[in-house]
Parts: sequence; structure tokens; C-alpha cells
Amino acid sequence: MSQERFDHRTVPFLNRNDGYSHGVSEMYEYQGVKLTWLGHDGFRIQDGQVVYVDPYQIQAGPRADIVLVSHEHSDHCSVDDLKKITGPNTTIVAHAQSKAELSKLKVKEIRIMKPGDKINVGDVGIEAVPAYNVNKFREPGKVFHPKEDGKLGFVITVKGLRIYHAGDTDHIPEMKNIRADVALLPVSGTYVMTVQEAAEAVKTLNPKVVIPMHYGAIVGSLKDAEALQGLVKCEVKVLDKEL
Repeated sequence: MSQERFDHRTVPFLNRNDGYSHGVSEMYEYQGVKLTWLGHDGFRIQDGQVVYVDPYQIQAGPRADIVLVSHEHSDHCSVDDLKKITGPNTTIVAHAQSKAELSKLKVKEIRIMKPGDKINVGDVGIEAVPAYNVNKFREPGKVFHPKEDGKLGFVITVKGLRIYHAGDTDHIPEMKNIRADVALLPVSGTYVMTVQEAAEAVKTLNPKVVIPMHYGAIVGSLKDAEALQGLVKCEVKVLDKEL
């Protein structure tokens, strides 16, 4: 089985009337760079160029200059969603196993990366970093995201600001070599880090700001995101999903 098993119909996105306190806004601005959480692992990063990462179950949005796709699972590589925000001037940067699906899109180019690669697209620097499981198993001995698959996280540099999108990963040793000002980290467990493991990752990464992700669509809840605030010393921004 190459993808996570889930039924999207049974686990709706969180809404503003769910009884929990929410983040400051749908969009967070840090050093002039705007970050919008699109739900699940999806983000839009804007400062001149428009960069999307793993858009999933989104509405329409500004046309993408760059789209980053961390791996081939359908909640990260969603052609239906990409059609809403890509066009003939869009560059897609992706994991190799996503290329066949992404080839259905009419875009400027598809650039394939593997962990350790670094490229620039316009004014945006992109570093591909490892993303994999160490203790999240689909069956005994088989993790959901094996290291040997080369699935990706990204360090995105926009005007000197380094933003780490962890992808679907556990707390892994390679994080000690990642330098980031803002870290976008999964917190829901099952397929990715639990909130406690994310807190350990924050200690390793030492970012200035953390934005929790990978909750509210398939597994995990807003409570997981909010719990991170009490476990780390750095600033934690829990954002509303853009509707």
C-alpha cells in the first residue's frame, strides 16, 4: 500500500465554531513574509513570488509562481487542488515519485529534488531535506514513510528568512543540521510526529517561531496544535485555516 488509508468524508476540517481558541488570524506575517495555513500540511508563502507547499482540499487562491510537493501521497500531491492555483508560469518542485501524477498539469516546468539538493527558483532558495518515519508503522517492520523513499521536507529561503516545512516526518537526526527561523511542524501522530515528539524537534531545531500543521483533516485536532504551546519555549503560532 503506497498511501495512507483514510476516508476524507469522516474527518472534516476544523471550523471557527468548534469551541476552541484559534490563532491570531488566517495569515501570519514575519519579517515581511506572509504565511497562510491552508489546512493539513498546506501553506502559502508570499513575498513577491507566491509559493505553495502541499496544497490539499483548498479553495481557489493566488496563482502560484512555485509549488513544492513533498511526496506522492494524495493528501500532499493533489492534482485536483493544484489545478486551482497553477498555470503556464508555475514551476513545480517535487519528490521523484510524484512526477507521473504532476505531469498531468500544464505548468512551466517540473523540477525533481532529492534530500540534500539545493536550487533557486527566481528569488526563492529551496533546500530539500529528509522526511521519514522511525516509529510510525503501517504494519510490523514497515513505516508509512520509509527513509529509503527519499521523501522531502523543504527549507525555503525568502529574502533571508529561512522557513522549514518538515513534510511527513518523525523527529529525525538530520534535524540537527537544519537551520530555520520559522518551523512548520506536524503534531498529530499516527503518520508523523506526536506533539511531544514535535516539542523535542523544536529543541533540536531551535527556531524563532513554530507553526503546527498536519491536523484537523485526517488525524489530529486543534488540541494537538495548542498543546505544543505549553511544551516549548519559543513562540508558537496556531493559525486558522484559510476558508
